Amino acid sequence: MAIAALGLPITLYLPQFYAGHEGLGLGAVGAVFMLARLWDVITDPAIGVLSDRFPTRWGRRRPWVVAATPIICLATWFVFLPQGQVSAAYLLFWMLVLYLGWTMLTIPHLSWGAELSGDYHQRSRIHAFREAGEIIGVPLVLAAPALIEHVGGADVEANRIAAMGIFIIVLLPAAVLLNICLVNEAPAPRQAKLPMRVALRTLAANEAFRTLVLADAISAAGGAALGALFLYVVTNVWELGASASLIMLIYFLAGLGFVPLIVRASYRFGKHRTLIGCCAFYVLAPPLTLLIPQGDLAAAATLMALLGLNVGGAGVLFRSIMADVADLDELRTGQRRTGLLYSFMALTRKGASALAVGLTFWAMQFVGFEPSRESSAASIHGLALLFAITPVVCNLGVIALMWRFPIGPDAQAKVRRALEDLPT
Repeated sequence: MAIAALGLPITLYLPQFYAGHEGLGLGAVGAVFMLARLWDVITDPAIGVLSDRFPTRWGRRRPWVVAATPIICLATWFVFLPQGQVSAAYLLFWMLVLYLGWTMLTIPHLSWGAELSGDYHQRSRIHAFREAGEIIGVPLVLAAPALIEHVGGADVEANRIAAMGIFIIVLLPAAVLLNICLVNEAPAPRQAKLPMRVALRTLAANEAFRTLVLADAISAAGGAALGALFLYVVTNVWELGASASLIMLIYFLAGLGFVPLIVRASYRFGKHRTLIGCCAFYVLAPPLTLLIPQGDLAAAATLMALLGLNVGGAGVLFRSIMADVADLDELRTGQRRTGLLYSFMALTRKGASALAVGLTFWAMQFVGFEPSRESSAASIHGLALLFAITPVVCNLGVIALMWRFPIGPDAQAKVRRALEDLPT
């Protein structure tokens, strides 16, 4: 829940807040968010490798999750409640700190979950519960902004961002405390350390890993682009700005309902085939957003509820499939490198998301849309087209990549049997 409470505002609210309310402009904010994500090129693999290689008496993953908590809380204070005169340098510095803490939290946490079971379907259930927790975190973090939007008052935008920041600072330490006290870790395996050059070469040779990481990055880019566009589309295209948080709340609540259905579908069709089905839906449905009449809250809410199909399903399936890829990697290398594999997944996902946000902001400028001045009908139509077409292109790319993915239920079971037959 705390992870979602932090992740949603970074994509959906902060870029718009700093571009408009704080006066940094679309181009500067887009550049800051892309530069901050470049920091992950160093931190993601480093933390993945360190959490794999150095077990402690408290486990391999638990210490990183604990250490990340004060870092995230400090950075959240300065990003969500900006202090003094805000500049691009101020935003960049605190986003670097925030992303460092985010990496220290999320990669060990994902690896922790992936190692709780070796069963193909049980992994989907584990990640489904994790994804459901994230989705539940969204209405929690949106509750205060929705109330602020309804009540109004002075400086609604700044109060909305501040409320989300305070919520994160309160929730994260409590959630981490429950996690470390109630969840055990799988025993750390005894294994020799691979040189980084060899480790990277074996990953590059793993076709399943390459395919999954690229598909996940494209999916993340599409989601980030929609997140960056959402508030502008709701406000300027649908003219429902006062209901933005309510519409987003409906979207995520609907997504929560779809998660168990997607998991059950994966039992029957396999994870990658179910993922292809989700992406096919996201090719067909987003263009319907062009038909939403201005001011029609019921139509917007209904369509966004349908689009909630992919809000949790893609995350569950991608992360569960990566656990299966980690089995194949372990069979080939003799190393359990779950943290490293998830770090590359996180790195490419965050890099693609940051690139998508930057390109989306520049695309809005290209079509003539500027939030700080009155927009023409042509620029608003261009904004609507960006919102409708971007997910179509991205999901077609995911379908093409995952169509012949090599790891299904039978292949994964064969890999697990081979791992169990290896000498300890």
